[in-house]
Amino acid sequence: MRERKRVSAPEFDITAREWHGRVWRLAAPIILSNLTVPLLGAVDTAVIGQLPEPYFLGAVAVAALIFTFIYWGFGFLRMGTTGLTAQAWGAGDNGETLAILARSLLIAAALGLTIIILQRPIGAVAFSLLEASAEVEANGEAYFSIRVWSAPAALGNYVVLGWFLGLQNAKIPLALQLFLNGLNIVLDLIFVLVLGWQVEGVALATVIAEYAGLALGVLFVLYRLKGMRAVSVVQIFNIAHFKRMFAVNRDIFIRTLCLVFCFGYFTAESAKLGDVVLAANAVLMNFIAFLSYGLDGFAHAAEALVGGAAGAGHREGFRRAVITAAIWANIVAAGFVLVFWLSGIGIINVLTTVPSVREAAAQYLPWLYAAPIISVWAYLLDGVFLGTTRTVELRNAMIFSTITYVGAVQIALPIFGNHGLWLALTGLMIIRGVSLGVYVPRVMRGIG
Repeated sequence: MRERKRVSAPEFDITAREWHGRVWRLAAPIILSNLTVPLLGAVDTAVIGQLPEPYFLGAVAVAALIFTFIYWGFGFLRMGTTGLTAQAWGAGDNGETLAILARSLLIAAALGLTIIILQRPIGAVAFSLLEASAEVEANGEAYFSIRVWSAPAALGNYVVLGWFLGLQNAKIPLALQLFLNGLNIVLDLIFVLVLGWQVEGVALATVIAEYAGLALGVLFVLYRLKGMRAVSVVQIFNIAHFKRMFAVNRDIFIRTLCLVFCFGYFTAESAKLGDVVLAANAVLMNFIAFLSYGLDGFAHAAEALVGGAAGAGHREGFRRAVITAAIWANIVAAGFVLVFWLSGIGIINVLTTVPSVREAAAQYLPWLYAAPIISVWAYLLDGVFLGTTRTVELRNAMIFSTITYVGAVQIALPIFGNHGLWLALTGLMIIRGVSLGVYVPRVMRGIG
């Protein structure tokens, strides 16, 4: 049996004040790094918006959407790596901590190369599903054909970010995100506004930024490896551990597909209610996205902390991690309620200038007042189950929630119209939280 030596494993017998500090040391950098995502999108929009024809903007929006769905589907590379790393680190098993990084990077490289090899059929299917003008499609394909070469780097960055979060280090992920997105913005400005490379310039900026970000991430990894025991090739290719990683990633992938389907289904049903309702719901979904940027920080913090506690077999540490993260997540959620209530109309007016859309969005805005308090448990418990790699329960709860949600839409939509659609979406968040919550005692009993 391989010897385990605790070198940098976390301590869990600490005061309540220290627990609060630990949660915030993880959550705050994640929230800040999340904020760089919409900032980059805004700069992309502003830069492309300087070009003379509107189809340039549409092309980037359509092509970028394709990558969003592809990379969202492969989000298990970040989530699975964090949970597995946190447990190995919590157990003081440095060899397995390094092996997880190596395995995850190999999987990321294989998937990234597969995307490049299959870029033509992927692009053909994606653009056939997204109806657009000839100009938008032509420029979108040009953007896609360049940016697709960043796939191995983009997926590799997921792994590096997840690995450092599993080590309870959120500062390096923040530094990497700031560097990557900051470089992307600078290159956008140079390639498009100075060199006049149009959509090709935006795509190339992303490719260069992704590989530069991965290179910096590798440097951080090499620095972190100092003093850690080397891992053997035999341990990296341990069949049992590879099977476990594939099982975890498979379950997270299915869970993510269900979640993507739910929001896609919401948009599809919105479209059936007319252009005004579709636009109003799209505006209000920005509130949901904004909410996720804030609450994800505590979900990631919980993921790292409970994973470390699970790896160390420290049941009380698990309990304290969940409780402390829940306290702060609910406080922040209450803050979102206040912001939405006081500033909701103002936010809507910033997001759209169309009077009919403003009026419709204001009509359905009250559904967002309760969303933070209702949704917080779904976000938080996702982190708990990812950290403990109880992905079977996570997958099953999401499948059940999806089936229930579709049934609720079919019942509520004909009766209440768009209010029924928002009622069903609210119910989805409740069911996600409850269906995961019933498993928590079982998870806790399995620790230690």
